[in-house]
Amino acid sequence: MKIIKTLLAGLAMTGAAVSAASAEKWDMPMAYAATNYHSENGAEFAKCVTDKGTGLEVVTHPGGSLFGGGDIKKAVQTGQANIGERLMSAHANENPLYGVDSIPFLATSFEDSEKLWKAAGDKLQAAMAADNLVYLYAVPWPPQGLYAKKDVNSVADLQGVKFRAYNTATSRIAELAGMVPVQIEAAELSQALATGVAESFVSSGSTGYDRKVWEQLTNFYDVQAWLPRNVVFANKDAWTALDAKAQGAVLDCAGEAGARGLAKAIELTDFYLKGLAENGMKVSPPGDQLKSELKGFGDIMTKEWLESAGADGQAIVDAFKKM
Repeated sequence: MKIIKTLLAGLAMTGAAVSAASAEKWDMPMAYAATNYHSENGAEFAKCVTDKGTGLEVVTHPGGSLFGGGDIKKAVQTGQANIGERLMSAHANENPLYGVDSIPFLATSFEDSEKLWKAAGDKLQAAMAADNLVYLYAVPWPPQGLYAKKDVNSVADLQGVKFRAYNTATSRIAELAGMVPVQIEAAELSQALATGVAESFVSSGSTGYDRKVWEQLTNFYDVQAWLPRNVVFANKDAWTALDAKAQGAVLDCAGEAGARGLAKAIELTDFYLKGLAENGMKVSPPGDQLKSELKGFGDIMTKEWLESAGADGQAIVDAFKKM
């Protein structure tokens, strides 16, 4: 009897060792604060994957705590992290298709943003695959508005202003408007505003609310320029190494996260703008002149994007316009 118990104990220990060996942990770097809805959604996604019981555990690291925003894509590409979240338009300088969601005034509503993303899907995922990435899900930000520390009635009021840029689209707008673009990640925005490194920027109500920009800025113009997306992707080699069950679990959780994140973005859009106003900011639509001038920049930038994106870009825009 004692021998049998010893054998059973040994088998149990062997089983536990095999289970531990088969378990895998994926660290997931994220650029935004833990309280941001993208990060909260990512945490739910990670829990969903972990709870599936396939032996894969996903652990999120928000706020740029593992890798800074600008380093996340490269970290996942090279296998320093197996999964991550990144604002893909920040990499439009690598491939113009990554900036499809930031073409000014092309898709300015959640409905149109979804259509554009669908039109771009296959080509965008192919571009990511060429970068050793596997697309999992994406969540939009609310429509982008203009933050400033003074009234802005026309582009002339922006001349010489130090403007926080986070992708090629924002850098180009700064150039067209005669502003001075300064590349600043979201995690560094509060300090940049407090020290005068930046005086204005284009982003969603979410960014302004999270960073309490009313402490330095006074105005938010709801220009609804575009709806950029944060994309969650995996390292292709790590993905291929997963068994079919684990891949299926990740894809199921990713589908839920994409739908949940979209619903949350829609829900929070008005909440953020009300929050800015309640904290003393002047929240308003742009005046006719400013709106017209910004739309002119959008026309220029759309043409430039189509030239750089070539046939793939034209096919995406054509498909979008037929939807």
